[in-house]
Amino acid sequence: MMVRRLPRFDRSFKKLPQYVREDFFEKAKLFAVNPRDPRLHTHKLQGIHRGALSFYLVDGFRVIFRFTDSSMVDFIDVGPHDIY
Repeated sequence: MMVRRLPRFDRSFKKLPQYVREDFFEKAKLFAVNPRDPRLHTHKLQGIHRGALSFYLVDGFRVIFRFTDSSMVDFIDVGPHDIY
């Protein structure tokens, strides 16, 4: 599966504390194998992010993503829960 990091994701990622970035890389490995791994707590979003999904990082941080097709995922944003 190919993952595309959108510009908004990259801007937000640069602002994250180092320990959250490290957790992201660990969770990204799990995601690459199985996007619905129970350790990620992947869930659908509602409201303005309807159609997107999210997975958990450490300390309440989240990654918002969307499947664009069967072989491509866009990482849209990353940050604390209030990014919803």
